[in-house]
Amino acid sequence: MLERHVEALVFCSTAPIKVREIQACLEDMFGTVVEEAHIQEALERLRVRYADEQFSFGLEQLSGGYQFLSKPAYHPALSVLLKQQTKRRLSVAQMETLAIIAYKQPVTKSEIEHIRGVNCDYAVGKLLEKELITIRGKSDAIGRPLLYGTSDKFMEYFSINDLRDLPQPKDFSAEENEIGLELKERED
Repeated sequence: MLERHVEALVFCSTAPIKVREIQACLEDMFGTVVEEAHIQEALERLRVRYADEQFSFGLEQLSGGYQFLSKPAYHPALSVLLKQQTKRRLSVAQMETLAIIAYKQPVTKSEIEHIRGVNCDYAVGKLLEKELITIRGKSDAIGRPLLYGTSDKFMEYFSINDLRDLPQPKDFSAEENEIGLELKERED
């Protein structure tokens, strides 16, 4: 049973987890002393188990702690995945444009540019390419400009089920907006 708890702690840790950190977690959870030797034994059993070829990752000791890492044979596949994920990252301009679309939709490109104060052709193009936004139709305004809105992929990308799940201004605390307050105080 101890081995499974140790395995879970190592698995969930984003950085190498040290034996004393594992020990502190287990002692807090169990409410009793957990011997370091028992943790070391559990780690060794895990290391041996995951050394088997049936696993694409193994338990490695590094930086004074333990972490699950992929085995070298799988690095080419992971390299491709990381390259694809990098392509999916959004620039600041794309994030700003996407935020405007999400909160103001349906919205025209000229309305987005008015809010941002800069041309947004490239950002809108990239967001369409990444399928985070869709064309929702045409405006009744002069020239009948395209209307943009978010897509289902947008919901998936940001892990939300409904646009009502987007943060609202009331969700932001005053501490996050201190820079503007300091500037206002200096002006006064």
